[in-house]
Amino acid sequence: MSRINKRMLYLGVIGILLVVCVCYSSCLNTLNAQEKEGGEPSKLLVVWTSGDKEVALKMVFMYAYYAKKMGWWNEIRFLIWGPSSRLLADDAELQSNIKKIKDLGVELLACKACSDMYGVSKKLEELGVDVRYMGAPFTEMLKTGWVTVTF
Repeated sequence: MSRINKRMLYLGVIGILLVVCVCYSSCLNTLNAQEKEGGEPSKLLVVWTSGDKEVALKMVFMYAYYAKKMGWWNEIRFLIWGPSSRLLADDAELQSNIKKIKDLGVELLACKACSDMYGVSKKLEELGVDVRYMGAPFTEMLKTGWVTVTF
């Protein structure tokens, strides 16, 4: 395949991805407008458990950031649970990203039992994360209509 054809293919794929993103954003904005008018879910709980940095950067942080910035949800809580607590405590790039999410108004939570097991509770608190035992609060959010996504 010639260099020009490869470039055209690459640009075509990028174009398709941009169209998909715009359509997705439009759909979510429509759902948000419906929620404000007719009682659709308005609270999102993002549960981040993965110890994989690529998952954090390419999905979890990206969605939480834009969901808040674009107003797709009225309230967003970001729960750091399990291996993700150690990953966040040890990685400056992820710490920078979590600060951006916090600065937008996303509430940051972490499971104290998990972060204590990894020895990172103090570090997470220094990052502005509310570190507490999460069994009961998590159950309450599930029972009270929080839409939950887990990564």
